[in-house]
Amino acid sequence: MVDTNWLLLNGTILFEIIGTLAFALSGLIEAARKKLDLVGMAMVSGLAAFGGGTLRDILLDRRPFFWFENDIWVWIIIAICLGSLLFMRSRHLEPTERAMQWPDAIGLGAFTAGGTQLALNAGVPAVISVIMGVLTAIFGGVLRDIVVNEIPKAFSDHIPYAVIAFTGGWVVVGLNLLNADAFVAVAIGAIFTIVLRVLALLFGWRLPIWKI
Repeated sequence: MVDTNWLLLNGTILFEIIGTLAFALSGLIEAARKKLDLVGMAMVSGLAAFGGGTLRDILLDRRPFFWFENDIWVWIIIAICLGSLLFMRSRHLEPTERAMQWPDAIGLGAFTAGGTQLALNAGVPAVISVIMGVLTAIFGGVLRDIVVNEIPKAFSDHIPYAVIAFTGGWVVVGLNLLNADAFVAVAIGAIFTIVLRVLALLFGWRLPIWKI
């Protein structure tokens, strides 16, 4: 019999690697724009990469935190920051940010679906599980923007992001209600979220703006 927990962990690991790197790079770019030093760059990148998962683990009382168990991520972020000091120039910032939108969409899907499933596994009610998935996916970016003194893009750029994560989380919940395997629920939920985000980017979907 296939170990579904093993599949759940390893079936999304590639998505999580790409997504974590994308979120770390987003923090790096913001830090570079603000002309922070190496310590500032590492801190902002770490917040972007680990913030959502850490908040999820705190709220679900999961120990140790996921990045405590995988300290290689800390070394990767330090290496990225050191490399950026040597090779990144101002002309690289805009094209790098555009290119990051695609792996970021993968990270959004993986973290939304994985966070929702982890909460469901812990016996959390459906709507709270979906919120856990959303927080896993977006909170790192919120922390990143707050630290560099910007209004969080997830709340202000009007491109669907948290709304897409919220929708993808309910896909995971629905599949669990249909007694789908955990790996299947996460995979389908992640793919659904990724596709929705890519469509939003390609077609320029916007959320309504509150006109005062």
